[in-house]
Amino acid sequence: MADIRPFCMPKWGIEMTEGTVAEWMVKEGEAFSRGQVICLIETDKITNEVEAEYDAVLKRVLVPASDQPQPVGALLGVFTDAATTDAEVDAFVAAFKPAETGVAAKAGAEAAPAAAAPEPAPAAAAPEPTKIVTNRSISPEALKLAEANGVDIEPIQGSGRGGRITYQDVVQAMLPERALSPKGPAELPTESRAVFASPLAARLAAQYGIDLATLKGTGPRGRISKADVLGAVKPAVPEAAPAPAFGAPFVAVANTPVVQPFDKVRKVVARRLTEAKQTIPHFYLRVSARVDELVALRKTANIVMGTKASINDYLVKAVGMALARHPDVNVQVGADAVHSFPHADVAIAVASPKGLVTPIVRQADRMHIAQIAATTRALIDKAQAGRLSFEDMDGGTFSISNLGMFGIEEFDAIINPPQGAILAVGGINRVAVETADGDMTFESQIKLSLSVDHRAIDGAAGAGFLQTLKALIEAPESLFS
Repeated sequence: MADIRPFCMPKWGIEMTEGTVAEWMVKEGEAFSRGQVICLIETDKITNEVEAEYDAVLKRVLVPASDQPQPVGALLGVFTDAATTDAEVDAFVAAFKPAETGVAAKAGAEAAPAAAAPEPAPAAAAPEPTKIVTNRSISPEALKLAEANGVDIEPIQGSGRGGRITYQDVVQAMLPERALSPKGPAELPTESRAVFASPLAARLAAQYGIDLATLKGTGPRGRISKADVLGAVKPAVPEAAPAPAFGAPFVAVANTPVVQPFDKVRKVVARRLTEAKQTIPHFYLRVSARVDELVALRKTANIVMGTKASINDYLVKAVGMALARHPDVNVQVGADAVHSFPHADVAIAVASPKGLVTPIVRQADRMHIAQIAATTRALIDKAQAGRLSFEDMDGGTFSISNLGMFGIEEFDAIINPPQGAILAVGGINRVAVETADGDMTFESQIKLSLSVDHRAIDGAAGAGFLQTLKALIEAPESLFS
């Protein structure tokens, strides 16, 4: 009996409802081994590499790489052993039913006819099948389909092993030709086919007339992605209106807006932030901390350790240690319970081509500064390349949003649910302060604002956490204890 297994759209996280096949790393009919990357699947903010769990053959690709999302549980491909025939795969696909994932099941239910639907009018008699005599290699089911629909199989290029014509090849031959569109097939220049690019990137490059060889890929192993191609598209720049002569009367010109609809990522960010601000009772605690000793210690420590740890890396360490001492702030808030954690998984807000993302530094309270610096650098690089995985962003017990590098002195951040708090960090400024003997001096200060979910964290608990954090920042040698 043939060993046939379905490969369906996976579900990562309770909020995932659909995903997009960005690229197949294994070709149809090709064997793969356990641990090998089969394909790349994109969700709202991440691109995940799906690894094989066993050795098999990718016998059939049902959903080619495109920008069309597929519901969770949808059949993407079929894995078999080498001896399985196309007829057996055709029968398996025809009998396949998606698992009860909610989304896939609903899609299947909508496609199914109602039980009480009236019987359709009798259809016209089907035409007599045309007998096809050929020496070409073709699967039995494909031959039946071609004969039943009068399809000429001679021009068909078989996609099966050894050029064998498959059922899908005949189906494709029956489809009408379509004009070029960003979501359809595109004929690429010969010199572009050898470039390592995703199918969607190749189609967009063909549409906009961009030579893929001139682009530098930011995807896995230098793969050219959709973002790389769109980044090379030069928007039309309207000609600037000539400056009016001195003393001439002012004449208004057209002030036509450029409409930019929300993309998928921005829609998700907007929805989650709106829900967080509307449903979470925020309150805010603010404090300033002296950082002269921290700045000096960082400069010396980086030379001694041979690292390039940033001020933000030291803040991640200080926040991790403070959270370990205040577990009542190191929490996630559920519908009817508060989950407190012994170690701090600190999420850092990073601007990426796919919008604002929050990759996580796991157990920051237990890591050395050099380890935190290496971890944050790797996460930032992956975020900017659009390669963050679900594991990089899943969970988190606390978030840090630092806008100090943009010259922002102070701001309040919106809590990232289900976390109970987020720390907003401003820039370092020189401030005049009065000394104990009444003189004036200057010191470097940083302003911190803690946004707190009042359902789970009281004001005293938040204040105690900030007090500990301030002490750690102002005595930075304790960060190495």
